[in-house]
Amino acid sequence: MIIKKILRVIFSFVLLALLGANSNSAAQEKLTVSYSSVDASTSIWYIAQEKDFYKKYRMDVESIFIPSTTTGTAVMIAGQIKFGSGTGGMIANAAVSGANLIAAGCFFNTLVYDLIVQESIKTKEQLKGKSIGISRIGSSSDVAARALLKGLALEPDKDVAVIQVGGSAERAAAFGAGKIAAFPATPGAVNLTKGMPYRVLTSTADSAKPYPFPHICPTTTKTYLAVNRPTVKKLLMALIDAAHFFRTHKDESKKLLAKYTRHNDEAYLDAAYNGAARMMERVPRVTREGMEIQLKEALARKPGMNLRVDDLIDDSVVSELDKEGFIDKLYKQ
Repeated sequence: MIIKKILRVIFSFVLLALLGANSNSAAQEKLTVSYSSVDASTSIWYIAQEKDFYKKYRMDVESIFIPSTTTGTAVMIAGQIKFGSGTGGMIANAAVSGANLIAAGCFFNTLVYDLIVQESIKTKEQLKGKSIGISRIGSSSDVAARALLKGLALEPDKDVAVIQVGGSAERAAAFGAGKIAAFPATPGAVNLTKGMPYRVLTSTADSAKPYPFPHICPTTTKTYLAVNRPTVKKLLMALIDAAHFFRTHKDESKKLLAKYTRHNDEAYLDAAYNGAARMMERVPRVTREGMEIQLKEALARKPGMNLRVDDLIDDSVVSELDKEGFIDKLYKQ
């Protein structure tokens, strides 16, 4: 009789333990993340959602499209979203204003942009007095436009007006309508100009080495990372998995790119995919050199601040995942 009671008690404990285990395995951490572009370089954010990589790592994630890194950064600073896509420029500008944003990793550490101009513009002198279209001030297209113009010894805003137009498709449309004389284009975006005559006046690819710039960076605050490191680790695992998918599943990735950009032009999709796949980081650490450039420019606008590059970067979770063999295991599948 006593043995039966003991067995019943043991069975009850085992049953409760199993139920608790099942409950824990079913529970998924809820979070909202943001991304600011639908271009191929940013596709890992919606691929992670579409292919259930967040769920794979027990995350219930809602991805929100905020069509500007400037706005997305402001939302993160306000604490409304804890994790999202940022750039080195936005992180540096936020830091000199007192925000504690950091890049937790970076999937693109350079800018790959062509300077598309009207066919009649054959020299840099002919670009003077005209306008170049970007998405928004402080965005990666803004950084690219200014870098491309300076490479031609032209002064942004003084020699060439820098105008906010919108994303790649909007810039191509404005160019096709003759509203702007030039625009920085990511790989393939020029195919969206619908036959408008153009020429490539210069490209970041013309440089002796790639222009260093932390471009597509999983971004959060120092505070959030310190308190929620396991969560950040799972988010980065999902994004690294999405990057692996992008690099190894071209056709499916192009279909998702077409869905989110709402463009089915094969020349655009192919060029956009190839350009992004070539530059996407396998181990997404952050370029210190690129962040140094952005920090110097930000400090020049707000002198007196005492900041170092390491104040803006904490990619230790990426290093941890690399050391643990997580990334190598993905690519051996």
